[in-house]
Amino acid sequence: MVTDPSATGRTDTEEHTEEQEPREECGVFGVWAPGEDVAKLTYYGLYALQHRGQEAAGISVGDGSKVVVFKDLGLVSQVFDEQVLSSLHGHVAVGHCRYSTTGSTTWENAQPTFRTTATGSGLSLGHNGNLVNTAELLMKAREVGVDTRHGATTDSDLVCGLLAAAAADLGIEQAAMQLLPTLRGAFCLAFSDESTLYAARDPQGVRPLVLGRLERGWVVASETAALDIVGASFVREVEPGELIAIDENGLRSSRFANPEPKGCIFEYVYLARPDTTIAGRSVHATRVEIGRRLAHEHPVEADLVIPVPESGTPAAIGYAQASGIPYGSGLVKNAYVGRTFIQPSQTIRQLGIRLKLNPLRDVIRGKRLVVVDDSIVRGNTQRALVRMLREAGALEVHVRIASPPVKWPCFYGIDFASRAELIANGLDDDGIRRSIGSDSLGYVSLEQLVAASEQPRTRLCTACFDGDYPIPLPEDALIGKHLLEGIRGVAGSAAPVLANGYGAEDALRRP
Repeated sequence: MVTDPSATGRTDTEEHTEEQEPREECGVFGVWAPGEDVAKLTYYGLYALQHRGQEAAGISVGDGSKVVVFKDLGLVSQVFDEQVLSSLHGHVAVGHCRYSTTGSTTWENAQPTFRTTATGSGLSLGHNGNLVNTAELLMKAREVGVDTRHGATTDSDLVCGLLAAAAADLGIEQAAMQLLPTLRGAFCLAFSDESTLYAARDPQGVRPLVLGRLERGWVVASETAALDIVGASFVREVEPGELIAIDENGLRSSRFANPEPKGCIFEYVYLARPDTTIAGRSVHATRVEIGRRLAHEHPVEADLVIPVPESGTPAAIGYAQASGIPYGSGLVKNAYVGRTFIQPSQTIRQLGIRLKLNPLRDVIRGKRLVVVDDSIVRGNTQRALVRMLREAGALEVHVRIASPPVKWPCFYGIDFASRAELIANGLDDDGIRRSIGSDSLGYVSLEQLVAASEQPRTRLCTACFDGDYPIPLPEDALIGKHLLEGIRGVAGSAAPVLANGYGAEDALRRP
């Protein structure tokens, strides 16, 4: 059973009115725990992963005889309430919070996605990441009779459909072992039928996925912070190329591909929560160390180091520690500004960054500032920020960035701007400085960023900085956020194959 969007009526989408931060696609959470309230555990797990996706949320629960899915557009707290959660009974659950990098923001594309096998069994699936052979999978799905016209336009739904189709003959576990090696790109999957929880991670391990232990069960989650929230102890990471199955017989592990680790370095820069651990390294400690290294690479005489909250805070602390310049809070962030379904008026839209940040004039006035942020994408936010700080009385504004220049789009699950929109693609560092209006500009080098992560560079994906894509992109250029919507016959759309959006024109300009 899957709930209908008319349950809340929220089927509209938010207009993108200002420069966005780089967006991770999704957060996934799965739990197998007989005797526990798995729906509420999943709710709290998704709450901990809300930063990874704010467009839609959903939970599926299996009770041994059926799978029930409830999903909708909106934040976790908007989609679920006590009444909904109390109606979801079972011992196995899959949860998902979404930010779209394949497919539009529609109810049909919210996850977990759901399919029924030929034997009548239910299958729900949540996916974090992005596949690069979606067009190939679409052709395969049509060949085996998977319905591709029922509304969903995501690579995740295709995977679920292919799994369900093969499960009729092989069972879900063997179907997964057969299908997973054919998927190319980034994927962390949590999926279940009525009784068993499964989890899988792509051979490169681009996105994080961890395994935790409850007193009476198991948990899989995109980040260790979600384990902490639900009281699960960290066991280990799900290995690249590994499929895990958890049922009444315990935990089984299978290897569907040889691991070729290429973890996303941008998880350390921005995407993951600071209280998460990735590959044994604290994200907060990494960001502080990035700030220290940034101070050594780009020193400046100044009176105060301030972060762009919240993502710039750890690096600003590190910069202040290494430089000896006092650290302070010069900007106040409105904690309640996030994604909304209320359209801003033109007057409000023109306020731009002031909706999120407001300067502390008494702190800023008459000071030479070092302003630390995590990244620059288009440059619009930094331009408005520098102007705002000068209007608040700053004598000098020196911008320091805790990542190298972003020059390439991500095809593995981060919704960057297209390459043509990336400011670092068309300007050198001094050109960017002039564009944003700062007195100086410094980026941490890729070498120092890698060193701060304490991971070998050979085990990291750095494609957004250097254009070195570890998973080959398709030669036919059939790639892009709205790929499935652009192929005639899917969801009734006849839009161009390479629609506007992340990666649209970049597929034709690969290095």
